[in-house]
Amino acid sequence: MTETSALPRPPRLPRHTDRLVLRPLRHGDEADVLAYRRRADVCRYMPASPLDDISVRTFIADRTGATKIAADNDFIALAVTHHDHVIGDVMIRAGQLADRQAEIGWVLNPGYQGRGFATEAARELIEVAFSELRMHRAWAQLDPRNVASARVCERLGMRQEAHLRHDIWFKGEWGDTAIYAMLADEWRDRGQLRSRRS
Repeated sequence: MTETSALPRPPRLPRHTDRLVLRPLRHGDEADVLAYRRRADVCRYMPASPLDDISVRTFIADRTGATKIAADNDFIALAVTHHDHVIGDVMIRAGQLADRQAEIGWVLNPGYQGRGFATEAARELIEVAFSELRMHRAWAQLDPRNVASARVCERLGMRQEAHLRHDIWFKGEWGDTAIYAMLADEWRDRGQLRSRRS
C-alpha cells in the first residue's frame, strides 16, 4: 500500500493533554454542551444555529459514534473536558481520503476562554491529524472577524493561505472566509510531532 492510499489509523481515545481530556461525546453531556452552544455569541461565526433542549440531544446522538476516519467525508467529534466538565468540542473532518487533508475546528465555552484551552485542544487535533491519521495537510476555515480563532491558528504555527471576500451567504449577509493551514513536514520541523507506536 502506498503512502497516499494508506488508510488512516483510528486515533487513540481518549486524548490527554496537560489540562484537558478529549473524548467522544456521550449521553449525559447535554447540559454542558447546551451551556455554550445555545448562546448566540458562540454561534455568531459558525454555520450552526444555537441549540435548544431538543436539538442538543440530536447533536450529541449524531456525534457519539464519530470516532474514526475510514471513508471519504468521515469526521471525528470529541468533547473537550476540564475537571470532568465539557467546556467545548472539537472536530477533525476528512474530505477525499486520497487527498490526505483534514479540516479541524473547535468551539469553547466563553467562561473558559482566555486560558489557552482552545489552543491546547487544537494542538492535539493537529497531532492526531499528522501522527495517527497520517494526513499531509491540516487546515481550518473561519470568519475573519473571529479574531480569537485566528489567534489560535497563529499560535499553532498555521499560516493564513487565503482571505476569500464575500464567498458565502452567511446568516443573512455576505461573509468572508479565512483559510489557515499547515503541512505535516512543517509540524514535524517545529518538533511537535510525537512518535506513536502501535
